[in-house]
Amino acid sequence: MSAPTMQEGALAAPSLPQTSAAAAAPGLVLVAARRARRPPVLLGLSLAASALVLLPMVFLVYQAAQAGWAPLERLLFRSLTAHLLINTVELAVCVTVLCAILGTAAAYATERTDLPLRRMWSALIVIPLAIPDFIVGYTWSSLWPSLHGLAGAVLVMTLSLNPLIYLPVKAALREADPGLEEAARSLGLSPLGTFRRVTLHQIRPALIGGSLVVCLALLAEFGAFEILRFQTFTTTIFTEFTIAYSTSAASALALVLVLLGLGVLVARHYAAGRHGRVSRASGGARRPPVRHRLGLRVIPVTLGCLALTGLSLGVPISTLGYWLTRTQPTTLPAVAPVPTAAETTLLYALLAAGGAILLALPVALLVERHPGPLSRVLESVTLSVQGLPGLVIAMALVFFAVRYAFPLYQSPILMVAAYSVLFCPLALVSVRASLAHAPARLEETARSLGKRPLGALLRVTLPLIAPGLAAGFCLVFLSVVTELTATLLLLPSGVKTLATQFWAFQNDQSYAAAAPYATAIVAIAVVPGYLLGVWFDKKRGA
Repeated sequence: MSAPTMQEGALAAPSLPQTSAAAAAPGLVLVAARRARRPPVLLGLSLAASALVLLPMVFLVYQAAQAGWAPLERLLFRSLTAHLLINTVELAVCVTVLCAILGTAAAYATERTDLPLRRMWSALIVIPLAIPDFIVGYTWSSLWPSLHGLAGAVLVMTLSLNPLIYLPVKAALREADPGLEEAARSLGLSPLGTFRRVTLHQIRPALIGGSLVVCLALLAEFGAFEILRFQTFTTTIFTEFTIAYSTSAASALALVLVLLGLGVLVARHYAAGRHGRVSRASGGARRPPVRHRLGLRVIPVTLGCLALTGLSLGVPISTLGYWLTRTQPTTLPAVAPVPTAAETTLLYALLAAGGAILLALPVALLVERHPGPLSRVLESVTLSVQGLPGLVIAMALVFFAVRYAFPLYQSPILMVAAYSVLFCPLALVSVRASLAHAPARLEETARSLGKRPLGALLRVTLPLIAPGLAAGFCLVFLSVVTELTATLLLLPSGVKTLATQFWAFQNDQSYAAAAPYATAIVAIAVVPGYLLGVWFDKKRGA
């Protein structure tokens, strides 16, 4: 009896890996089956969305190629291009370093110390994201007329963009393992040494990612630099295209700007892949971080938070309030009152947000439900537009409409299409994040019960990803309301939005007349900004 038993045991031992493989097989088979039965309709919609997103870049390269290499070389290697490149590098270095210092310090103070009124400070630090950069530049310029050039651009952009680093660093600190910091302190490291040796290492991916997002925002900005008389690629491209009517010069400079933006995207992708995500060394339930006692240091820390919020939020809001109570003569008529301009702005923002979601949804479904090389390529193509400023996309669409689709020129359709393409990456990221947490087996179950793919999508998938769709919708809506450059180039004749009316009065230095439009923009932007803040806070570091 013992021999057969031992033989059975000997035979049973090798069967353990087989059991494990059998358990894992359904998941592998399911992934392979999804790849094999990639729906043609979904693939077609994804290809169409990616092609539409890629159109501005393709047409920009085509336009530059039509001009010929010799004229293009003269335009690219002139002294103006070198001057713009130096301005861009100086601005990017100064603003990124200052934003990194301010954002990290503010995030550490609100997440790792016993700072009084932490929730209030967190809200006040983030709210400036709802104020467009060109409005911040307008308020500082009207308050301090001599503020211009590199110093003015660094001040305004640092105050506007530091929340872009504060938010990811705060999320990384919330997700980081407090046990590592406690172990470092127990080994005799000072608080500064612990931050440098342990905490900084944990938040490095978020800090690098936020810094690169700041660089992208600097490359795309136009309004604030135009107000502060600081010459960059965007201001020069706009001048060449709208005033000098030199499409070849504008295209050449736009190509340089596109290459810079794509370089930042590649750097961000490389940094994300190399540093990865923040990991927690200890398992089990999440523990709240130990908050360090500030003691007497609470006074300078509180004063620092007060100075940051006062300069980034207090100055713009109080300046708007000041100009709202003043009357000032202007040579421009109020073509569109504030309610009319607000109605037009809201309509375009709603249509564009819906268009961006429709473009992003098939790509997100293809990437998450049918992964493969083709899906990754289409996702990369769709996200690549994130490195293109709105000015470049608008200029490319103008070229395309004038030469090949003139009925679309200065039409609402072209305007909404430009917004949808420009902000499609925002919608794609939000939708894909929700799809990643929506169980695919529920869709398979609905299909097995007789539901067609469209029915399963409408009845099962869309309700599951509704929060992500709402977040993407709010992100695009907020971006359209505060967008300026594409609006100035593509808005149909006779149509006025809040941004264009504000820009007209601001250019005329009619600050009191511009204030109501700026205030309306901020008031509208606060609503989706607040909803996004609540949603991301519930995601705890998403």
